[in-house]
Amino acid sequence: MSVRGWHSIGAAAPPGQDLAAFVVGLMSKSVTRSLPSHWRGEYTIDRAREWIAERDSEGTTLLILERSIGRPVGVVILSESASEDDSGAVDVRLGYLLAESAWDRGLGSELIEGLIGWCRGQPPIRSLAGGVESENVASARVLEKNGFRPVQTEHGDSTSERIFELRLSPAR
Repeated sequence: MSVRGWHSIGAAAPPGQDLAAFVVGLMSKSVTRSLPSHWRGEYTIDRAREWIAERDSEGTTLLILERSIGRPVGVVILSESASEDDSGAVDVRLGYLLAESAWDRGLGSELIEGLIGWCRGQPPIRSLAGGVESENVASARVLEKNGFRPVQTEHGDSTSERIFELRLSPAR
């Protein structure tokens, strides 16, 4: 698996598929079932473009490519915030979505493992955190397998989200 900027999809997608079309295909009912309620429902090209603009305004979104086929199979969403101390370190919040065709093949674990390795080489990154809807056992398992620990539970509109965190030691 590899990642690249998601606006580079033209080179990674089948001919004629742009980023909005990819998002429409990605955001199936099964994929969005465990996401915030305002991300659920049918995606049109216009709704996908709005979703893309929202992600672009919040942080960095990367396209996940399955190496064996060279095609996009998901996205990883990263946003950072300054740590509460004056150290200059940042905390990174992550989220990822994988197309149904990429489920149950270890790609989530591979993605998180690679992300952790990259973050360890970035001295200002102090921690990684990700939220998982309480019923999404597979995503919770991916994070736990990679060393994340549950730190809190947040209750939303109709679901609860468990927050998992991984503290990174400074790169040496």
